[in-house]
Amino acid sequence: MVAVFKTNVKYQKKAEFVLLVLLAEFPNAKINFDLEDCDKILRIEGTGFSPKEVQRLVQNLNYTCEELE
Repeated sequence: MVAVFKTNVKYQKKAEFVLLVLLAEFPNAKINFDLEDCDKILRIEGTGFSPKEVQRLVQNLNYTCEELE
């Protein structure tokens, strides 16, 4: 499964923190940010995660996170 999200994470250090949180929850997932994209894209590839759970975790860190279709 691949899920792509629009976020408001603007800085590399903040993105690294979000990645640590997500990898702690989904250790087998391949996760990355594209901060150069205007939508600050978060991409997750793997199994054992749900897009809703990803959104909840990112939003709990006070960032917006909207799944792109």
